[in-house]
Amino acid sequence: MSWTDTTDIPDISAEWYRDVVELADSAPTPVQWFAVHFTEGVILLLGLLLVAVAAPRLLRAGPWGRAVALVAPATVVLAYGCSEVLKSLVDEDRPCRAAVTILAGPCPAIGDWSFPSNHATIAGALATAIGLLSPRWGLLAAPLALLAAFSRVFVGVHYPHDVLAGLLLGLTVTLLTTLLTARPLAEVLRRHSATARREPIASGPRPRP
Repeated sequence: MSWTDTTDIPDISAEWYRDVVELADSAPTPVQWFAVHFTEGVILLLGLLLVAVAAPRLLRAGPWGRAVALVAPATVVLAYGCSEVLKSLVDEDRPCRAAVTILAGPCPAIGDWSFPSNHATIAGALATAIGLLSPRWGLLAAPLALLAAFSRVFVGVHYPHDVLAGLLLGLTVTLLTTLLTARPLAEVLRRHSATARREPIASGPRPRP
């Protein structure tokens, strides 16, 4: 495996990338196949888990719980959008252009930039949303998000600092946006519930004896 110049990349990130990709290149074929498909599988699993923990809150929780269940999933889309904006601003080339062999197949096309990792951003946002809705399930979601981020380095398409930035971006956007918007939404839901309780139930004409 040979390498081209990576002077614009933090030295420690470039060194870790080389170590991880060389380890991946020597891994057994089943491990390589699993790593290539792991990220998408984890993101799908986290998405299903988010739906599973949000649905009961939408049906049975109070105004605050329902507000979080409405806002937190939407912040995942916002986090992804932020990662796309950052990609276009930073324009960091993919590390797989410097490596001869990667597990992910062809290196993404020029213009599909590396920093931050979209997959890591989505994984971090999903794990944070799950943790806000259910701390118990959040304990499972967090290590899954970390593994999903690591797999992007393992298959050769991102530097370590790309996935770390993606995880932090997903966490920050989801946490701050949820906490800032859930409170006013909860107040709206609380007022709506109070108004609905005060409205008299319409009664029809009484039947004649």
